[in-house]
Amino acid sequence: MDPSVTSGLYRDITDLAHDSPSWVRHFVEIGTEAVIVILGLLFLASWWRRRSADSRAMAVAVVGPLATAVAYVGSELFKSAVQEERPCRAVAGAAASLATCPPVGDWSFPSNHSTIAAAAAVALAIAWRAIAFLTIPLALFAAFSRVFVGVHYPHDVAVGLLFGGLVATLVVLALTRPARALIETMRTSRTGVVVWFAGRGPAPEPAAQWAGAGPGPGYGPGYGSAHGAAPGSEPDHQARQGPVAGSDRRYR
Repeated sequence: MDPSVTSGLYRDITDLAHDSPSWVRHFVEIGTEAVIVILGLLFLASWWRRRSADSRAMAVAVVGPLATAVAYVGSELFKSAVQEERPCRAVAGAAASLATCPPVGDWSFPSNHSTIAAAAAVALAIAWRAIAFLTIPLALFAAFSRVFVGVHYPHDVAVGLLFGGLVATLVVLALTRPARALIETMRTSRTGVVVWFAGRGPAPEPAAQWAGAGPGPGYGPGYGSAHGAAPGSEPDHQARQGPVAGSDRRYR
């Protein structure tokens, strides 16, 4: 993509950054790096809470970081192929970047931060839908912050978001099934560390118990009580066995 297409927007955003209060600039400078750490911690939380879930849910949780890593590697290959110069050196008349301009050879397109943030946000949203309201805004903030501090063009971060989200979705879909089989195998292991990592899964449901069930077919709950005796008592036993030989002298 021609960098000049978004150069004007880049100037507008970097001008906004220099006109912002100092606390806003400091917040964004810290946040642009901190957001990746926050997403990493959310991956840990997602894995931990799924250790007691079924194997498929656990598989989705552990595939997420791998999907993010694949997206990052893809963005690096993309960078090496395009070799777009950073705007903090290439755009004339732009305000000085708040962050240190990366060295020559650290290419601009697409944004690694945006790619990683989007991949992590999507993978987390798939594994833990309730936190999508947090992960998606974090990814958008990460992307905007890279332009705000002056190290990326707007098109760098836009493509990074799309690329990271797409790669993460495809990798999670492709690897969930084999990862599920692996998790099920790990959960049967006798190695403590392996079981600790995979989790033991949901607790088995207790077997249904028939209170007062008889000892054999045809004897349901409360059988003896219908004969005036508690199940298993002596009268109840005699009732089921029939008359004892010699107990009634009329038949002699």
